[in-house]
Amino acid sequence: MSETLARTPLYALHVELGGRIVPFAGWEMPVQYTGIIDEHMAVRKTAGLFDVSHMGEARVRGRDAAAFLDGIMTNDMATIRVGMARYTVMCQPDGGCVDDLIVYRLADTEFLICLNASNAQKDIAWMRSLVGHQQVEIIDECSAWAQLAIQGPVAEKVLSEVTALPLATIKRFGFLIGEVAGAAGCIVSRTGYTGSPGFEIYLPADSAEKVARALLAAGQPHGLVPAGLGARDSLRLEAHYPLYGHEISERISPIQAGLGWTVKFAKPAFVGREALHRQAEGGPSSSVILFSLEDRRIARQGAAVFAGQTQVGEVLSGTLSPVLNKPIGTALVAAGFADSRELTVDIRGLRLPLHIAVAPFVK
Repeated sequence: MSETLARTPLYALHVELGGRIVPFAGWEMPVQYTGIIDEHMAVRKTAGLFDVSHMGEARVRGRDAAAFLDGIMTNDMATIRVGMARYTVMCQPDGGCVDDLIVYRLADTEFLICLNASNAQKDIAWMRSLVGHQQVEIIDECSAWAQLAIQGPVAEKVLSEVTALPLATIKRFGFLIGEVAGAAGCIVSRTGYTGSPGFEIYLPADSAEKVARALLAAGQPHGLVPAGLGARDSLRLEAHYPLYGHEISERISPIQAGLGWTVKFAKPAFVGREALHRQAEGGPSSSVILFSLEDRRIARQGAAVFAGQTQVGEVLSGTLSPVLNKPIGTALVAAGFADSRELTVDIRGLRLPLHIAVAPFVK
């Protein structure tokens, strides 16, 4: 029996714009419009507009909201200032990742959390299971919000044409709430998952098409293009941003993924602390590396990584970097091989040398 796929409020606009629709995390989403490389380079040179309305949202509020989040997240939650956001990971007791998230502090006792699309319902159920006797309410707002990401060097110029919000005052990971293209109650944050400057806009779902059309119209003279999931993936990999199910998962902890900076051991106990502390002190059994290839072939997820004749890992993500014009990727390799110059990857029976790279691939 085939799965019924969900559609964002912008589905009809994607079809109108010629987007190639594919299944993704239970949704029908545009993978590209004119082409992944064109859209990728637009985000690096001018700007791209992404529909990320498939992402989930949950509101956490109540007297104990900050303390509750501190107890289930790796990063410091209680110290987030109102009007700021913070990237964090939510872990299982064994240190594996439930999800990586961005937490926005709306008020002293109120937060909005952005959840990965494929994990949204799992995340909400997980959080609710941990409330206990704390005075906290967790509200599923996934259907209430749409989300747009406008990313690239001219993003601020384009967005400023459809909002009176003082965008220049928004710091990295800061946000303002106001009107965008006539839609009230929008959260405009200086965040994004491309490595290029820009904003993410949370807006009422019924305003999504009006705002997207206004942005596309304002941005056309500046080189703004609609961009799909294909470019989003190559952009985030160039910037070395992890994707759930690839660089982090239930079997890959934030310590293994190189996200140790998100794990604050100085704060009181949080879920997964003991397991993560053991990994941090003794070294994890495996870790994520970045690599490039001099060949034109792309090492895809699941490809085996070898040291000599022994398999020591597997590829997590792989794509062509349009900026570097060569294949790049990430792999999970056993302890002791993260700095090896003798690693190879098996691509359809051909062993190609991996060149260890330093994050990010593209600054």
